[in-house]
Amino acid sequence: MQTRFFKRFCPLALVPLAIAAIVSIANSAPAMAADYTGPLFDAHLHYNDEAWDGKAGPHPPADVLARMKASQVGGILANSRPNAGSLALAGLPQMREAGITVVPFVRLYRNRADYSSWFADETIHTMVLDELARGTPAGPYRGIGEFHLYDSANANGPVAQKLMALAEQRSLVVLAHVDDVAIDLLMAHTPSQGRSMQLIWAHTGIRGAPVERVDALMARYPGLLGELSYRPGLVCENDQLCPAWRALLLKYPDRFVIGSDTWVNQRWQYYESLMQGYRTWLGGLPPDVAQKVAWGNAARLFGLPARGPSGP
Repeated sequence: MQTRFFKRFCPLALVPLAIAAIVSIANSAPAMAADYTGPLFDAHLHYNDEAWDGKAGPHPPADVLARMKASQVGGILANSRPNAGSLALAGLPQMREAGITVVPFVRLYRNRADYSSWFADETIHTMVLDELARGTPAGPYRGIGEFHLYDSANANGPVAQKLMALAEQRSLVVLAHVDDVAIDLLMAHTPSQGRSMQLIWAHTGIRGAPVERVDALMARYPGLLGELSYRPGLVCENDQLCPAWRALLLKYPDRFVIGSDTWVNQRWQYYESLMQGYRTWLGGLPPDVAQKVAWGNAARLFGLPARGPSGP
């Protein structure tokens, strides 16, 4: 029918060009991909004392468990201020009954004052050693962090240096909220100069490190993983990945994870919508890549089943 239309209203010589234009437009139009439906691993979760202090708070364990179940979250990297929050989740029988694996990290903060001084505070180093020796109801701690460096030069602080070396020596994963300059500085403090260090880069860079810089750091450090909460420039039209970020995830399909970053209570209130946002753009990736980013990369890092609790 389209051919008859163009034969009637277009010069005969232009018919092939007109038909080719229609085909080109159809092929370039973005298809609305179905959302990803598999399990999720939340690789950046806090259960801080303002959410629940062990006795009271707006988000008791039953509330957070229900939100995780509703979002089909099968695993979490728990790190909290203070560490009692992570210990509470790790010891919750209902977590195990729901098939949710808690991977506990030692966080470096007893209170908010520690955010800006931990890297030079020997009592933090002592606290970390004590926590590692004590362990958790879910077994040993698997990592250190999340920690912040508001000035990248503080990556050279004496406690920062000790903890990076300790993490690699004990095969602990680090979760770091830092800029791209601090990544190089932190990696330099490990025995392997970063070649063997497993580090999850919270938000894949604060202040929006350019994609090209992220690419270069991924190439330099084989154990660097990018966590994608709050990442500027990640999502574009139709809530899908921006082209540059989609290309980067396709280049490094084994190097990215997702997280909720429930650092304030508002993030708990919108937990389900945060997870749904991930499902939307994950659906626009090839299925094998989407599964790795959603679950498989974190599962490999922590020794969990590759396909997840709901996998075939």
